[in-house]
Amino acid sequence: MEYNFREIEKKWQKRWVEEKTYQVTEDDSKQKFYVLNMFPYPSGAGLHVGHPLGYIASDIYARYKRLQGFNVLNPMGYDAYGLPAEQYAIQTGQHPAITTVNNIDRYREQLDKIGFSFDWNREIRTCDPEYYHWTQWAFQKMFNSYYCNDEQEARPIEELEKAFAIYGNEGLNAACSEDISFTAEEWNAKSEKEKQEILMNYRIAYLGETMVNWCAELGTVLANDEVVDGVSERGGFPVIQKKMRQWCLRVSAYAQRLLDGLDTIEWTDSLKETQRNWIGRSEGAEVQFKVKDSDLEFTIFTTRADTMFGVTFMVLAPESELVAQLTTPEQKAEVDAYLDRTKKRTERERIADRSVTGVFSGSYAINPFTGEAVPVWISDYVLAGYGTGAIMAVPAHDSRDYAFAKHFGLEIRPLVEGCDVSEESFDAKEGIVCNSPRLDVTPYCDLSLNGLTIKEAIETTKKYVKEHNLGRVKVNYRLRDAIFSRQRYWGEPFPVYYKDGMPYMIDEASLPLELPEVAKFLPTETGEPPLGHATKWAWDTVNKCVVENEKIDHVTVFPLELNTMPGFAGSSAYYLRYMDPHNHQALVDPKIDQYWKNVDLYVGGTEHATGHLIYSRFWNKFLYDMGVSVMEEPFQKLVNQGMIQGRSNFVYRIKDTNTFVSLNLKDQYEVTPIHVDVNIVSNDILDLEAFKAWRPEYKTAEFILEDGKYVCGWAVEKMSKSMFNVVNPDMIVEKYGADTLRMYEMFLGPVEQSKPWDTNGIDGVHRFIRKFWSLFYSRTDEYLVTDEPATKEELKSLHKLIKKVTGDIEQFSYNTSISAFMICVNELFNLKCSKKEILEQLVITLAPFAPHVCEELWDVLGHETSVCDAQWPAYNEEYLKEDTINYTISFNGKARFNMEFAADEASDAIQAAVLADERSQKWIDGKTPKKLIVVPKKIVNVVI
Repeated sequence: MEYNFREIEKKWQKRWVEEKTYQVTEDDSKQKFYVLNMFPYPSGAGLHVGHPLGYIASDIYARYKRLQGFNVLNPMGYDAYGLPAEQYAIQTGQHPAITTVNNIDRYREQLDKIGFSFDWNREIRTCDPEYYHWTQWAFQKMFNSYYCNDEQEARPIEELEKAFAIYGNEGLNAACSEDISFTAEEWNAKSEKEKQEILMNYRIAYLGETMVNWCAELGTVLANDEVVDGVSERGGFPVIQKKMRQWCLRVSAYAQRLLDGLDTIEWTDSLKETQRNWIGRSEGAEVQFKVKDSDLEFTIFTTRADTMFGVTFMVLAPESELVAQLTTPEQKAEVDAYLDRTKKRTERERIADRSVTGVFSGSYAINPFTGEAVPVWISDYVLAGYGTGAIMAVPAHDSRDYAFAKHFGLEIRPLVEGCDVSEESFDAKEGIVCNSPRLDVTPYCDLSLNGLTIKEAIETTKKYVKEHNLGRVKVNYRLRDAIFSRQRYWGEPFPVYYKDGMPYMIDEASLPLELPEVAKFLPTETGEPPLGHATKWAWDTVNKCVVENEKIDHVTVFPLELNTMPGFAGSSAYYLRYMDPHNHQALVDPKIDQYWKNVDLYVGGTEHATGHLIYSRFWNKFLYDMGVSVMEEPFQKLVNQGMIQGRSNFVYRIKDTNTFVSLNLKDQYEVTPIHVDVNIVSNDILDLEAFKAWRPEYKTAEFILEDGKYVCGWAVEKMSKSMFNVVNPDMIVEKYGADTLRMYEMFLGPVEQSKPWDTNGIDGVHRFIRKFWSLFYSRTDEYLVTDEPATKEELKSLHKLIKKVTGDIEQFSYNTSISAFMICVNELFNLKCSKKEILEQLVITLAPFAPHVCEELWDVLGHETSVCDAQWPAYNEEYLKEDTINYTISFNGKARFNMEFAADEASDAIQAAVLADERSQKWIDGKTPKKLIVVPKKIVNVVI
């Protein structure tokens, strides 16, 4: 029977659906294993060959674990809300829901062709009200919770309300936006609105004034990773920094737990370090500085309290409220111009850019340790969200302060004995302190650090600050609260209505609050988000339903929130919903959550290190506090797949002609390289007729060939439509089959590394599958499999493979597994092996990689159940032992010939046999050997 991959793959894909092969339910008799991919956003372009890389890698592992007897959960769904569908709606008027469904249908068609073992019965779509019901529910829980620093967990906000009525907020240790103080009497005297404003200071989901990346053209706030070089990633529109009242999530409250949790999970060290740096824990002191000739004072945070005597200027973040307070009339125009320039840069760009910019505020601050008046500057290298948004600058011992001081001619005062700061700052935290205070000035305070080590000086200063009420010792984190509002239509609606300007939650029983219809997807003429166009978007608190806006009376009917949630809202707890996707009563049933617990293997890109992977960990920790999630960490093991890059091809057009010259002749002409569609190039040889038909301007093209062929140039670039290097997996599946695509993507290189797509090598993988098939069927379609017992050589080849592949799969070294398969099949082919005893185990071992052909051959071998339900073979070390060893025979260190000996042959017997061999006589040449050296299982060296 011929290997007809098209028929075989369609047959088994159909049967898997009919027999529900991949549907899974909880089974207490089996150990669970949960495999999850970061689910895709369904774009209009569909999949290219780079997209399935991670899915194939995780699918191999999922199939492998099932063969090992695990109950494997391997779901798939769609991150269906997103800006592209909304932009398309703005351009065409087509509702984003229609675009999204069409795109999902296209994705599903492509995914099905590749033969994944996804349990599609669990599919989720973030735009489905049945799904975002639980996103809204979680948001309400966050709104109705605060974070207790003493207990290190989220607690009900009602606890605070009761405590405030009795004690005020005295002794309260809770995460908050700003430190405030009030008594029980003051609390009880406040109005409902005033109480709500105070509670907002503590809620985990809260409304707050915050700096955002505002894109006027798109009419929305953008996340940092949606902004590149000051413009929006989508559309390239200008983005500025702007302060807005936004919904936020108090992620910062969980900073220490997010850090601690990294020690309990199996992620790469580099990814953990990225998260640690993003969270940015630092221990230091907050110190008060008074403003000269003013009643104003402000707080700075420093991790280097020992450097207080070296402060020669202060720097404010451009967004700091102190800027307006400290800018003098003489400096206002210059400051305003600087602030306008910095609005166009995101925080991420400011962190990365080392160029020096700044402006003097006109004010001075008094150093509480020296009494000196130091100038207060404004610069965008200071960020408003870290510490207090104000820093003390010690240029002798900080590289950015040093660059700033050099640029603006400010004093640089060294504080470590013997350090040279003539060319660069001295940043090391070792040495003996000096100039603290300087010996030539009258001390301003009774603290001296001179002669102490830096470590001693830090602790001494922190103690002094605390004892003299100059500030307080504090742990700080760089991690910010997450901005949770977007001024878009296509996103989850907030289950929030407004009464007297304050937000209130709609009843939990009324969820989900569904996205309304709107006439336009753009912001309104008055600048409101697109939901401002909705005519039926008000909440009736009596009837508990959405009603027409005209019924708003601010008595029982109130306006609903016009913002929608951001993209990460729907992807933060989706792993829990996959466990129990059809539950109408809860996000997940506790018993089901107790069974699946968390994700054992999570596969996705490193680009999510400081976005999704922070937010989802925070979200899950909150649900853990609520008793919803049984595990504090959502993703136990994480594998980051690399990127498949495009391999572009080029043709070379001779200038001012329509003639194209082949690669190796192009240097003879003045040419322009032009990207050409890689799908009309094979092994870098251009299909001339296809090229002429590709675009109208090439219809009359002429060619200068080499050896009758047109050879294209090539380069490795990002896979994109503009470079015509996008390879559609459908084309590969149609030409070679899904099993070839799956194996070839894994054969390209290690899963974690990026590598270029190169179709030139795919033929070899396809030939391998055909050779594998030929172990079962002859060229004349004769069935070859027999029940004869296997030989030692055949068993050795098979068990060598099983050992290798078992180890490789555990390490995700799939590329070396495929090499091992090729070696084994070649060995068995040369041995003319057709033994069922061998081939059955070979089919099971290959099944995770090439499931279609293995299902077919498993069926041919007489099995009535799927190969998925077979048992992963165990290798036997006995078969791997060598019966004989091939020794290299050397004379005076030079190899001359080889001899076979039994593996357990004694050294004396080996020596005697070597000397007796007639070939040895030629090299001994009648002389008496001085000695014979036998290196066990390797060489024999005769020293003459």
